[in-house]
Amino acid sequence: MRKLQVKNAETVKLAIRQEITRSENTRYQHRLHALLLICEGMSANKVARLFGQSPRTIQYWVNRFNRHGFDGLLETSRPGRPSALDEELLAKLGKDLRKSPVELGYSQGFWDGKLLSHHLQEVYHVEMGVRQCQRLFRKLGFRRRKPRPLIANSDPALKRGFKKNMSGKTRIQ
Repeated sequence: MRKLQVKNAETVKLAIRQEITRSENTRYQHRLHALLLICEGMSANKVARLFGQSPRTIQYWVNRFNRHGFDGLLETSRPGRPSALDEELLAKLGKDLRKSPVELGYSQGFWDGKLLSHHLQEVYHVEMGVRQCQRLFRKLGFRRRKPRPLIANSDPALKRGFKKNMSGKTRIQ
């Protein structure tokens, strides 16, 4: 029998690995297959090479299976780092953001990540980076708006003089 080959094998390997990580079920089956190869006597290093994992990951899977059975191979929740802001503080911050920064004593006329970071530090004694503050805007339902640029040395009286009349033409008064 002729040796089978897959066209663009390296690209296909990457695509298969992405497909495996796409859902909990495929990740579980991936772990089952690795465990099956370990049961067949293959070393953790060889299984790791075949599966594109580190040998330590394979060891974790085997140890979790030995302790918890098949449930040890299931996905577990990954809560991540706890939020620095509780629900009450988020509600207060939402009220602050609905006000103009000028109303709260800042010279800047619009909220941005840098100002929000400063505000959190000054008012609530919470240190948060600028990028995290930008994410916080989205979490609280705000969208990013940039202020319109002002034309240098423009005359407000001349600007008011430009109006559109009903026919859509502009006129100067």
